[in-house]
Amino acid sequence: MDISVKPEPSLSRFSILLAEDNPVNQKVAMRVLKHLGYEADIVGNGQEAIAAIEDKAYDLILMDIQMPEMDGIQATKHIRDRENASQLPPIAIVAMTANATDDDQNICRDAGMSDYISKPIQIDKLKNILQRYESMKTKK
Repeated sequence: MDISVKPEPSLSRFSILLAEDNPVNQKVAMRVLKHLGYEADIVGNGQEAIAAIEDKAYDLILMDIQMPEMDGIQATKHIRDRENASQLPPIAIVAMTANATDDDQNICRDAGMSDYISKPIQIDKLKNILQRYESMKTKK
């Protein structure tokens, strides 16, 4: 991962939550996000992600799949149930996992995830995902 080039200017106030339990992966993801001109809040598991969205409106969650206490699949299902029950607008939830099979992608989508990115994160793919969801937000 080469992030030695000049960071892009801040793209917007697009609000991102990073749900990732591994401290090294947190640091890498935050560096990549900063390089792309974004900032994010960090939580360490699905339960913390659910609590975080109660306190702040996020536009997108980067959700690790395998986390302690509550994994990304369970957290996503809980978030989608909450949105349906309260008629809240859906948050874009992007799965982040090292498991990159079609079955894994289907499990993520069946849980209600909006998109999928495999680890290690490729900067261009993450940039495209973030820009796509950010542009969808601005069109609303």
